[in-house]
Amino acid sequence: MVTNNFNWKIGGEAGYGILSAGAMFSRAMLRLGLYVFDYSEYPSLIRGGHNTYEVSISDQKVYSQRRPINLLIALNQETIDLHRGELSNDAVVIYNSNLAKVDESTWPSSAVLLGMPLEDMAVQAGSEKVARNVVALGASFALLNAPFEYLRDVIELNFKLKNKEENIIKSNITAAHLGYDYVTKNFKKDFLYDIKPQKNPGRMIMAGNTAIVLGAIQAGCKFLSAYPMTPASSILHVMAAKSKEYNLVVKHVEDEISAINAAIGASYTGVRAMTATSGGGFALMTEAWGMAAMVEVPLVAVEAMRTGPSSGMPTWGGQEDLKFVLSASHGEFPRFVIAPGDVEQCYELIQHAFNLADKYQTPVMFITNKYLASTHKWVEEQDLKKVPVDRGQIVNEQDLVSIKFKRYEDTPSGVSPRSLPGMKGGEHIANSDEHNELGFSEEGAEERTRMMDKRFRKEEAARKEIPDPVVEGDKNADITLISWGSTRGPILEAMKELKKQGKKVNFLQIIYISPFPVQKVKEVFKKAKKIAVVENNKTGQLAGWMREQTGLSPDYKILKYDGRPFFVSELIETIKGLK
Repeated sequence: MVTNNFNWKIGGEAGYGILSAGAMFSRAMLRLGLYVFDYSEYPSLIRGGHNTYEVSISDQKVYSQRRPINLLIALNQETIDLHRGELSNDAVVIYNSNLAKVDESTWPSSAVLLGMPLEDMAVQAGSEKVARNVVALGASFALLNAPFEYLRDVIELNFKLKNKEENIIKSNITAAHLGYDYVTKNFKKDFLYDIKPQKNPGRMIMAGNTAIVLGAIQAGCKFLSAYPMTPASSILHVMAAKSKEYNLVVKHVEDEISAINAAIGASYTGVRAMTATSGGGFALMTEAWGMAAMVEVPLVAVEAMRTGPSSGMPTWGGQEDLKFVLSASHGEFPRFVIAPGDVEQCYELIQHAFNLADKYQTPVMFITNKYLASTHKWVEEQDLKKVPVDRGQIVNEQDLVSIKFKRYEDTPSGVSPRSLPGMKGGEHIANSDEHNELGFSEEGAEERTRMMDKRFRKEEAARKEIPDPVVEGDKNADITLISWGSTRGPILEAMKELKKQGKKVNFLQIIYISPFPVQKVKEVFKKAKKIAVVENNKTGQLAGWMREQTGLSPDYKILKYDGRPFFVSELIETIKGLK
């Protein structure tokens, strides 16, 4: 019997409540005191198509979705056909016998196939057929020998948050109980996986986009303007939901050009402001991105990557935009690019992004992707670190009385004193043309060189304070993995398994892509036996950027670019095959 360590998956047609069922299952497992990581897939369609939601559960820390699947809930035939190859030999398949058929003779004898009339049972409970998903949740809990009350409480909470009527809540709880009782009475074989409640330390479960919003609020962000674009849209939704509680201004504007210009305008007034989009939306923002750099206005932008080029696959992910954000907008100016790798880093690093933007009066790119934006991971409250707010060099109005204010004063750090609208004596021209210290347009060779050098000194000043990345894992590793962003979770999970198998691996996550940690990376290359760069793109964009910055290239590139994240088993197999 395997206790508190298994992988669960549900699949069906869009509209079958797949995402809702998966989220409820995750939350119930979390309340049972377990570590939870979940991952969903859905097509780029307004309506219809095949949806899945998988949850990895353990009494040890879990950082990524895992395979094989031990318990599959198939709400239709397509789910069985598409995901049969993902199952363990001892898996149980609960399938909706109203819609699916299974030929048991084609399955291994160790597999258990349990047909249930899920739709009939949903109707029997006094609900609609759509409650088939809740019946399946009850069946899952019975198979795992998990206390039903944990599921009941989560179902009640889920529908109360949706403002559903009491009769709907009761019928769904009844539907779940029918599923639970059906398995208890009809399932005679032993399922090799079970659940035993653990002490619940009050863990949370959170998606990357939610962590970004909460971190931004913690940082004092008061303004968001955005146009919805998958996978960044939920930043707008969550921020809007929090707007009254935290006195925020949240604008759903007509397009991405308006979004970034509104955010620049808000920031100019002294408010911490941000925008959020995906690659196609940021393509529209690039001219204004350069304007923020020239006018020296603080700005934070979240770019949640999906696949490209053009519309690509809107609901699938990758890491294809790194070179784009490193060079977006015409002309040259300092680039600040931060790439979080998990939920905790989303929360903490977005606060650093606002500090960098204010301190160096510059746009800061916060780059994520679909996988990090929408997957949910367990979080310990103490791991959500609060960062002291640093608003940078905002002048005191009293000091303006005795000086001739130079908004773009040439300073050793490249950072000039900043006034806010309404400050007497702080009037200046915020000029997107090249300008002198006062903001007046200037095209002289000497002044152009002077102001370019001034702006670029910000990058050198920031480089001194930005922390170096840390090598995680075995100090005497046979192979060192270097990566960025959302590959962090699968890499950490793979390292756990490889360690059990006697393979020594360590990991360097590059968080601050620009300014790049040149000396630290050179140090790692000098000590490492072999180096592999892991990326979700075709061309190895981090490897290319690393070579440009350091002159060094890895021994191997592990690349995946099919729109899906790395799975732990894939990484383990690939790493073990490196010579």
